[in-house]
Amino acid sequence: MRRFPLHTLLLMLVALLAFARLYYVSHQAPPAPAPGKAPATKQPVKITPPDLGPAACRGLDAVLGDLLQSDGGTGGDAGTAWSDAHRQLGDCPTPPAAACARGPALASRAPLTAKDGLPRELLATLCERCAPADNPCGQAVTQALREAARRGNPPLQEASWSLEHAGPALGAACQELARQAVGPAAMTGSEVEPQLLALTEALAPTCVKTEQLPPALLNAAAVQQAQRAPLLATLNTAGTVETKPIKPDQPTGPGDAFRAFDRDELSGVKLHMADAGTGTDGALRLGYAPSLKYVVSFQVRATGPGSLRAHVRAPDGVGHTEPGGKGFFVDPTVCRFQGTGRWEICKPAVPLLDVDAVSVLPERPGVELKELEIIGAR
Repeated sequence: MRRFPLHTLLLMLVALLAFARLYYVSHQAPPAPAPGKAPATKQPVKITPPDLGPAACRGLDAVLGDLLQSDGGTGGDAGTAWSDAHRQLGDCPTPPAAACARGPALASRAPLTAKDGLPRELLATLCERCAPADNPCGQAVTQALREAARRGNPPLQEASWSLEHAGPALGAACQELARQAVGPAAMTGSEVEPQLLALTEALAPTCVKTEQLPPALLNAAAVQQAQRAPLLATLNTAGTVETKPIKPDQPTGPGDAFRAFDRDELSGVKLHMADAGTGTDGALRLGYAPSLKYVVSFQVRATGPGSLRAHVRAPDGVGHTEPGGKGFFVDPTVCRFQGTGRWEICKPAVPLLDVDAVSVLPERPGVELKELEIIGAR
């Protein structure tokens, strides 16, 4: 029989005594309350309410509502009220949707021509802090675009101010500008109202300055609209690039299409009229892979009139849909040739960017394309 050392037995005894004391203490009944005192009750668990944001945000809608219902003015107490509201808004990083919805009322209360700057300053801060979905300045830009597309005359200065102060909604507002105005302006056959072009010229500089408008789309619109919107051609200037004639990588059309690029002015390819419903590919499509990053001019020698259209990449949702739904593009007309049998040079006002293809479209049967040179750079 194994015997434990004496010190081990002593340690076991101490552990047993400690366990017995712990059991006794934990199972002891609570002491009776003193005479005249109610028995102790278990403290309830405190539930912390969800954080509703800074107090300045919670009361902001009510403050703005009171200001808008007042009889106006900036003298005395009225001016102090506007200043206090502006300070409260300064303590609210993201105003609630209800407060942001006060934006249109503030805008009507504070026209740009008004001498009272306090309401307009309040509106500017509100726009610069409201979330994109609730932003009154972003919504004002979208509304102006829709009004101009319906031949309305939205105030250009007001729309420009709203875009400049759209804050977190600036990107979405510039996307609307691209979708509703710049994209259609860059497409052949798309009728763009003069009011919409004027609004585009007013808004585009802000989107270009903040790099929220694709340069390729802007230049395509500038080429398509030409003198109808001359300001567009001044907004995006590309640097100097070394260019040269570049043959197409993927010509599609007549089997002898190569004769238009063989540098033989006597040979050529006869162009057939495109069938109805064939889209923008025309009688001859000249594809480039990779795309031409920079196109500066076109030189055409033909017998008979026609035109050239560029196939320029566009943001999602803008312009035509690529076959197979692989993207979007716009198709500005970049050259109209008379077909005199001599060389004709077409130089767009601004370079074309991101050109995937060029289509040749004759205006009547029997047109022969003798030679075509597309001057650009990859």
